Amino acid sequence: MDLDALKSILGPGGYIDDPADMAPHLTEWRDRWQGITPLIARPQSTTEVSEVLSYCHSKGIGVVPQGGHTGLAGGAMPDSSGSQIVLSLGRMNTVRAVDANANTMTAEAGCILTDVHAAADQAGRLFPLSLASEGTAQIGGLLSTNAGGNTVLRYGNARDLVLGLEVVLPDGQIWNGLRSLRKDNTGFDLKHLFMGAEGTLGVITAATLKLFPKTVQSATALLGIPSPAAAIDLLSLARTAAGDTLTSLEIMPRIGMEFVIRHMPGCRDPLVYPHDWYALIDLSSAATDPDLKDLLESIFVRAERDQIAADGVVAQSEAQRAGLWRLREALSEAQRFEGGSIKHDISVPISSIPEFLDRAGAAVEALIPGIRPVPFGHIGDGNIHFNLSQPEGADKQAFLDRWEEINRVVHDIVADMDGSISAEHGVGQLKVQEIERYKSPTEVELMRRIKQAIDPQGIMNPGKVLRRNP
Repeated sequence: MDLDALKSILGPGGYIDDPADMAPHLTEWRDRWQGITPLIARPQSTTEVSEVLSYCHSKGIGVVPQGGHTGLAGGAMPDSSGSQIVLSLGRMNTVRAVDANANTMTAEAGCILTDVHAAADQAGRLFPLSLASEGTAQIGGLLSTNAGGNTVLRYGNARDLVLGLEVVLPDGQIWNGLRSLRKDNTGFDLKHLFMGAEGTLGVITAATLKLFPKTVQSATALLGIPSPAAAIDLLSLARTAAGDTLTSLEIMPRIGMEFVIRHMPGCRDPLVYPHDWYALIDLSSAATDPDLKDLLESIFVRAERDQIAADGVVAQSEAQRAGLWRLREALSEAQRFEGGSIKHDISVPISSIPEFLDRAGAAVEALIPGIRPVPFGHIGDGNIHFNLSQPEGADKQAFLDRWEEINRVVHDIVADMDGSISAEHGVGQLKVQEIERYKSPTEVELMRRIKQAIDPQGIMNPGKVLRRNP
């Protein structure tokens, strides 16, 4: 590999080749994967991305696009061969344009999500994509993985928030699809090929995003509920009462609440008595009428009357609201203090969530007595993070060694219920073989044909989403 040629394209400051400086880019944050690369390319423009890909295409060099490095499926990690370069988009971080009247923003791939939020806010608008890693996650990676987050119930996944894309193809060609049109019925909608493809078809370098009226009021409550079935009833009640102001509805079990209180500084249970389950409900609106706190309190009263909820608290300040959300968002981190945790990011039809939790909980307990399920997540859109903490006192590595065995049992149940084994985290390398088990042969073959047509040499993010040599 001629690194000098790549360095010449990128110029001073446009690459990293010192092993110590490259190290943070080559270890996944959960320490499941480590990669090796001779070079991390850090282009500053779409033209530089094009030149890098054109060169790599001519030499058959694998390219692994990397955004904020917050993914959970190993999709932004090179392999251990040392034959792939990492393409880090962090220097491409310009918000190119904001049109408040048209409710659009064009931002480069390296823009951090919180900076996009700030740019929208400055224009009196809202970009609603929100998730725990928004302080480091970048737009390019979020779109490449079709990220979900906390507001899918109201605004949809990442792909639902995009009007157009700029993409560099594997051979270096630039597709400028940065249209801000709301309606364009001229054949294939190509942007959807690249969102969710995890960098296997090309590199997203910029996007035209949808903006929305700025939120002027919000209301958040934490309710103690008896079961996931009660959460489904609460969702129906809230949708009827709150309409489009219902932004999020999350659930977490008592064990999850205990983990957070035990390990995360400043977190406490705001309810007087412990409950088997908790529901976090969020309303937001760009209008001042009706008052959302009053509306949320009325939902709580009706939930109590119908025995859907036994207790609850409505946040009375922004600090209290942040504290309630902290209980939910700290759950993943809190599990790390309880030893090994086997993760699942699944979705099933919303009405089937209680059945899934019963079946999957019984199945994993039969395999590993004492295992501690910590299911939580976005019940409003059917996405549950079915995480499993090791039995107390168990050997961590011995528990984690059963990851694939546990996955198979859980994912078979998901498939039997017409669900998905990856609701929002993507496939990466974590589930690259599993999708062949759970997608139909026709689906997999269509994906392979698309990959072959756009990236015939297979240089883009090799071994992710689809196996290289099936």
